[in-house]
Amino acid sequence: MVTDILSEYVSKTQKSKIIFEEAIKYLPLGVSSNYRFFDPYPIYLVKGNGGRVWDVDGNEYIDFILGFGALEVGHANPKIINEVTKALQDSSILGFEYYKTVELAKIISKRYNVDMVRFSSTGTEATMHAIRIARAYTKRKKIIKFEGHYHGSHDQLLININPMVQKDRVPSSLGIPEETLSNTLVAEWNNLESVEKLVKSQSNDICCVIMEPVAMNMGLIPPEKDFLKGIFDLSKEYNFLVIFDEVKTGGKMYSGALGYYNVKPDIILMAKSIAGGFPLSVIAGKREIMELIGPNKVAHGGTFNANPISVIASYVTLTQILTENAFYYMETLSDRLERGYRDIADDLDVDLKVTRWGPSGMIYFSKEVPRNYKELLKTDIPRWFTYFYSMLNSGILPMAGFNEQWTVSVMHTKEEIQKHIEKAYDAVKKAKEERLNLKLFEAF
Repeated sequence: MVTDILSEYVSKTQKSKIIFEEAIKYLPLGVSSNYRFFDPYPIYLVKGNGGRVWDVDGNEYIDFILGFGALEVGHANPKIINEVTKALQDSSILGFEYYKTVELAKIISKRYNVDMVRFSSTGTEATMHAIRIARAYTKRKKIIKFEGHYHGSHDQLLININPMVQKDRVPSSLGIPEETLSNTLVAEWNNLESVEKLVKSQSNDICCVIMEPVAMNMGLIPPEKDFLKGIFDLSKEYNFLVIFDEVKTGGKMYSGALGYYNVKPDIILMAKSIAGGFPLSVIAGKREIMELIGPNKVAHGGTFNANPISVIASYVTLTQILTENAFYYMETLSDRLERGYRDIADDLDVDLKVTRWGPSGMIYFSKEVPRNYKELLKTDIPRWFTYFYSMLNSGILPMAGFNEQWTVSVMHTKEEIQKHIEKAYDAVKKAKEERLNLKLFEAF
């Protein structure tokens, strides 16, 4: 029974429940990010090592969430620990520029085929500054984003991220004035006609289109054939910039989505996995655009930008850990997971579809793979919840939500993949029989 699944979760996580009851007195929802909350209460973790994490109750989980895709290096990777420990002896922040920042910028420039690089700390900062740069370069105001794409928690892009009510324009937070969003236009992913319509109606005032080149905040939905090409063609015809938000995708292929699809956006943004779990984000792009940054031009600052610890962690990550051989290994493991889920769907005769891109993938309880956010909401999400809590009870963190995906790391083993598949068989079987009708939680 479905109620037994939740009862088992509660029985296994009593210490998390106690912490939650105390935490909600001091932390809204008892957490520090809305995405970390789920009903009836979240688990509280203590430590991680390799491909596993442990909670306060002592439960051990094989972790395929990996900090929402930030840890392809795995938990407590010894190469990062060794170099960061040494770097801490020379200070965690220096004020003026750290000398190894230049080396890291050169590595990123070569690997991702960009001219110039600026560092910040978070993906939110990167997207916020990128919009400012695009407006300065084009001398235009309006932005086109896609429904279901997430670009950080600043006001300009907090619209139609995960709306449960289907309307053309849905602010994703209270406290955002409509005039702040008046220059943000929303298109539908994998629908070039919706982009063309916006571009043609606002042709003299579109400064940029910003996108996750592979949508990874509404499951995992790659661009359809010719969709990216159509956007780049429109950008040339109407003189607006194309911004790739590769905060997730930048660390999921050796040269990110721009390398995988062999395209050259005007600006790319990266964070998460390129720094091995440390706070670092990248704004990079064409020289004539990036050189607008400076005094009396485009403002960009931050005390913690390119702090020595994050720079060292990123340098080690990109040069010693996330190598081409490492991506081949992760691809092999992720492919095994994909094939495992397809076999499960066939064996149990259940409507379950799988998408995968590199080390990440997603399952949908649906007859068809969704093409956009509206189609994602038409999948059988209550069955996904049954699956999720069953996996949790079995010691597997499969993915963080119905709009997230699995990620494998360089430290996962073939045995851990096999265990994931074995537990997934039982979880999908339960989901076929029962639907867990939880209230959908809008993170934003």
